[in-house]
Amino acid sequence: MKSPVLETLRQVMSVVVCAYPGGRECASTRLGLSLKQFDNRVYENAGSRPLSYEQIQLLEQDINTTHLPEFIARLYGGMFVPLTKTEDLDNVELYLRSLKSDAKLGLIDQLIHAAIEDGEIDPSEAMRIIQALTCYMAARTAEVAATIQLYSPANVRGQQ
Repeated sequence: MKSPVLETLRQVMSVVVCAYPGGRECASTRLGLSLKQFDNRVYENAGSRPLSYEQIQLLEQDINTTHLPEFIARLYGGMFVPLTKTEDLDNVELYLRSLKSDAKLGLIDQLIHAAIEDGEIDPSEAMRIIQALTCYMAARTAEVAATIQLYSPANVRGQQ
């Protein structure tokens, strides 16, 4: 999966709005804002404050993305690992998670291979490699957590 490294909240808002079905018009309606108010907040025009985290989260829930938490985690040098409800887990889901982790690991190797063909890794290549590594570690962590969650007694995994 090729996704850009989002370095600013404005970039996060832009990616979310572009991915939203119906674009700006539908996203503004979803948030109860006029299109002009929405544009001012997304593009921080006319001294407007940006969309709140809650507003961005609401849009992301509709489109099933996690750009905002990934951005915030990256600000703190971390990674975002989404958790799963126990009732959504089974062996098929664990297998799919394993495949996704393996694919992300393969992407890291491909990026490194392509980057070293010219004898050095430039800063943009390094950023892409680190982003891919972070995505892999998050996927693997989620996979392991889901396995523990599925095979733990109910009193250990809780009622999530």
